Amino acid sequence: MSAASCPEPTPAERARSVLAAADSLTVTTHGHRVELIGLHTVDTAARLLLNNPPDGHLAAELAMAPRGDLTALVEFTDVAPVAVRERVRARLTLGGPLTVLGPKALVFHPARAVLTEDGRTAVIGVDELAHSSPDPLATHEAEMLARLDAAHADTVAPLARLLPAKQQLGACEVRPLRLDRHGLVLRSQRPDSHHDTRLPFATAATHPGDAVRQIHILLARATARPRRRRLPTRS
Repeated sequence: MSAASCPEPTPAERARSVLAAADSLTVTTHGHRVELIGLHTVDTAARLLLNNPPDGHLAAELAMAPRGDLTALVEFTDVAPVAVRERVRARLTLGGPLTVLGPKALVFHPARAVLTEDGRTAVIGVDELAHSSPDPLATHEAEMLARLDAAHADTVAPLARLLPAKQQLGACEVRPLRLDRHGLVLRSQRPDSHHDTRLPFATAATHPGDAVRQIHILLARATARPRRRRLPTRS
């Protein structure tokens, strides 16, 4: 299967996965910029439910708003859970109104969404965002990638044999970068550059256990191939 034909999540699905996995965000209004950690949830319509931050600035600003809502930007940064060059994998920015939801909570209604990833920017429609679902591995991805990376010699090093020859021969290090239902992305790093390659699963994974089985299938393919040379180990 060529790289161009490898299935991968749509921008809307990636955005929903970022929302599902993120534990922090930044809210910017006309008067304040607030960092929230562990104070939000996302409902099925992609609305953000925010616990009122302790400093109360947002609630106070809302109380002064003439129509009872504030125009706000909400920003998420998706960071790779393993140590790679340029760890920021994506940035998601949502714009829309922020309103009060009961005495201790606020609700943010996305009216527009912009995803920046791999040097590309995608504008996502509100309906598309609301009707998309996060990847089934989204909330498990960080732990699964960390385990893959910890077992580097038994997993990542053999899987690197599936990379194109030029990525194998030029790499000083290969690390797992991303995992979703469609496959695993490895980053081959050179001293001054890097390249990301998707290894597609035979069939889409529906849950973490299924993804583990698909990775074992990739490992079986990889170990059946002759080694081109000894890949570098991590320092």
